[in-house]
Amino acid sequence: MIAWAASQAAVLTVSALRCESRVNPSGIETLTPRFSWEITSPVRNTRQTAYRILVSDDATMLAKNIGNVWDSKKTYSTASIQVAFAGKSLQAIRSYSWKVMIWDNHGQSSAWSLTATWQMGLLTTSDWKNARWITHEIMPDSIRNILPVDGQKDKIYLNNTLPLLRKSFSLKERVKKATFFISGLGHFELHVNGRKIGDHFLDPGWTKYDKEAQYVPFDLTSQLRPGENVLGVMLGNGFYYVPLVKQRYRKLKSAFGFPKMIGRLVIEYTSGRVENIVSDPSWKTAAGPITFSSIYGGEDYNANLEQNGWDAPSFNDRTWTAALLTDGPPRLYAQQQEPLRIFENFAPAKSTKLASGDWVFDLGQNASGIVKIQVKGNKGDTVRIVPAELLKEDGNVNQRPVGSPFYFEYVLKGEGVETWQPRFTYYGFRYLQVKGAMPGGQPNPSRKAEVLAVTGLHIRNAAERAGNFASSSDLFNRTGKLIDWAVKSNIVSVFTDCPHREKLGWLEEVHLVGPSVRYNYDIETLCRKTISDMISSQTADGLVPGIAPEYVKFEWGGDMFRDSPEWGSSSILVPWYTYQWYGDSRVLRDSYAMMQRYIAYLGTKAKNNILSQGLGDWYDLGPKPPGVSQLTPMGVTGTAMYYYDLKVLCEIAALLGKSNDVSLYSQLAEKVRKSFNDTFFNSETKQYATGSQTANAMAIYMQLVNPADKAAVMDNLVKEIRSHNNSLTAGDIGYRYLLRVLEQEGRSDVIFDMNNRDDVPGYGYQLAKGATALTESWQALPTVSNNHLMLGHVMEWFYSGLAGIRPAAGSIAFNRIHIQPEVVGDISSAHGSYHSPYGMISSDWKRDDVTFELNVTIPPNTLATIYLPAGENDNIQENGKSLAGTRGLEVLKNENGRTAIKTGSGIYHFVVTKK
Repeated sequence: MIAWAASQAAVLTVSALRCESRVNPSGIETLTPRFSWEITSPVRNTRQTAYRILVSDDATMLAKNIGNVWDSKKTYSTASIQVAFAGKSLQAIRSYSWKVMIWDNHGQSSAWSLTATWQMGLLTTSDWKNARWITHEIMPDSIRNILPVDGQKDKIYLNNTLPLLRKSFSLKERVKKATFFISGLGHFELHVNGRKIGDHFLDPGWTKYDKEAQYVPFDLTSQLRPGENVLGVMLGNGFYYVPLVKQRYRKLKSAFGFPKMIGRLVIEYTSGRVENIVSDPSWKTAAGPITFSSIYGGEDYNANLEQNGWDAPSFNDRTWTAALLTDGPPRLYAQQQEPLRIFENFAPAKSTKLASGDWVFDLGQNASGIVKIQVKGNKGDTVRIVPAELLKEDGNVNQRPVGSPFYFEYVLKGEGVETWQPRFTYYGFRYLQVKGAMPGGQPNPSRKAEVLAVTGLHIRNAAERAGNFASSSDLFNRTGKLIDWAVKSNIVSVFTDCPHREKLGWLEEVHLVGPSVRYNYDIETLCRKTISDMISSQTADGLVPGIAPEYVKFEWGGDMFRDSPEWGSSSILVPWYTYQWYGDSRVLRDSYAMMQRYIAYLGTKAKNNILSQGLGDWYDLGPKPPGVSQLTPMGVTGTAMYYYDLKVLCEIAALLGKSNDVSLYSQLAEKVRKSFNDTFFNSETKQYATGSQTANAMAIYMQLVNPADKAAVMDNLVKEIRSHNNSLTAGDIGYRYLLRVLEQEGRSDVIFDMNNRDDVPGYGYQLAKGATALTESWQALPTVSNNHLMLGHVMEWFYSGLAGIRPAAGSIAFNRIHIQPEVVGDISSAHGSYHSPYGMISSDWKRDDVTFELNVTIPPNTLATIYLPAGENDNIQENGKSLAGTRGLEVLKNENGRTAIKTGSGIYHFVVTKK
């Protein structure tokens, strides 16, 4: 028995430690950071009963199991995520180590986990130690424009200098730890002693710059050396400044200021002494080799302007000027969302020479990114690379639908093989048209520069992969990849609509496509960033505009693009969904005031509780080209969202203990519900408004329909789909709710029939048209974006429907799970896995004419109900045994051809044999 107990204790483990949902993070600014961990045990139905956390500011003390900052002692609790620190006061900049052990319901205890760390950020203005914003040149007030109006006449903006900044300093003592806290606007690239630091791209994330900016901590301990050291910084424009020059595309004309930086390097010596190197006029600056950079127009680089060694010791900077002091955003906070990085590399799959002498390279995949070239030629040779998603009939690239002209341009210095890639912009493309050069190895009588290699570098937010899906359907698998490429191309430091024409954070995508994205990627920190952007962009009267950060005030068509409830509702729904998926209740408290102000704003716009402003079911399939809702009258989607917002706000208020608000919002919700039904419901036909897919689906999903009428409305919804030969008509807003209602009401067969085809507009149709990323329109129109996030709703059904991985009602962070695979159509197998905050959840099934097999993984500290497609007379075995002979499984019920089984954690293998 002693040996058995020892073996069990050895296999109960704690891993995947996270602080504020990140692994060993830096820049933590809360004084009560939250800890999470995952539990592993081979014993089924394992639940944590207690934990003990140790925190120390001395790793050697922690190794001796001494938590001099916090020892939680043995705390009886099942909580293993979002556990708040409750120790001594935390100090700015300081690093802390922590570990945890747990006890379970089987009487076992784990060993201590491996040690994890976090470093605090700069908590107050004084923590910057008088660091100042510095710049190469100061923007005149006459040019500043922090919220340009769309369509407003251009001002004359000049192309600006993209500067280099450097600071030389000497070290005479041994360094224990060195951390550089830096913000560079619009974006920066940090160099130390001649080398770029890290693999980030476009740091920091873009924000509402008139109110705030992010800073990024870098650990430079291993980069510094005795004697002279040099900090070097390159700056780019980003959204901070969009230069307006001829022959370069610009969607908008924001001008917060010219590029600038602020930084504090904290050097802790082994002697205990601390030294600070801060940004101030002692830094030197000069123009860099980037001669043009625009987030919308591209980037130009002249290699002849390079100053070799500018970022290294012993460089002569006597011709450089002193940096100028300037102002910057009033608030600085640490970048907590994952940075952007380079991921896949694409070599050309095909190259074609055009009649003009240009060459076009087909990379085979439409993705967000930049180019990397290796080229050789004469000094002054200029290579221009024009990226695009599509080609014209004559073979030239076609930028017209996505912002033109955008290009990358490189001027050679003529010294052997030269390698270059842009630093401060990106685009969405599949094709590259090269001007002024030709591929190496080709006849070259004109002695043009030779491109020896050209590569597409895909950039995106570095959120970890959270899930995977595959099925026996090749079409569905390719649909998943189609959507995934749009997701990967549009998660940066905001959720963008497209990676070329706009790059703006259109908010309806975040709550509508959010579940599809969350199944695939861990976007908790990016959701928090989005919430912060909405808070900063909310107007004085409570409006949450359609984009956040708001960089342009849309006035085309009135305020339809700025004030649409289906978009602004993200201010209420995204915090709620973030809580539901990740267990983060703090975002509800932090954003509650924003929610209240927005719901009050909607009240001022409502007429008899009906909201009719905005875009409606954007890009639905009607008789006209896509745009504003065609099939669903204005007022249906906006008012349905208004009601849904109120119901969600009631739940949030209850969770926060605000009983008066619960009463207030409940009463208003009932008034909205009555007005909605009085206005849009036909009691004779049992249809809402025009009977469109969107109108009926949203009424059911939001629970606006009276219970007595629900079945009839649902029947009408299915009839409408069937009458259109199982083709979809719902748009950006309605399609997600259409899929949700069909799944919830047991009609995944209809979802299958709608999406298992390529002959009508939809996912299969886009693939048949040659799309490699989800397009903006169901029809894959060549006149609009061909890499767009907004219609990716079916990904959610792949996981929740086909694989059957769903959060149970009332679940928080998937602590209660439903496994309910939908066996529809000719699908013979499906696999889905989702790495929840508690650990991996997986569902893997296959079937033939006689049997149905299901392999399920449920993580410790959670409960699950598994729904098997089995009637009362079918035989069910788990791991070769009958259910009656298997401990820990509770058969709940059998109805509608399904058998429900309740269980806890473990790996299960079910076989259903039909009788």
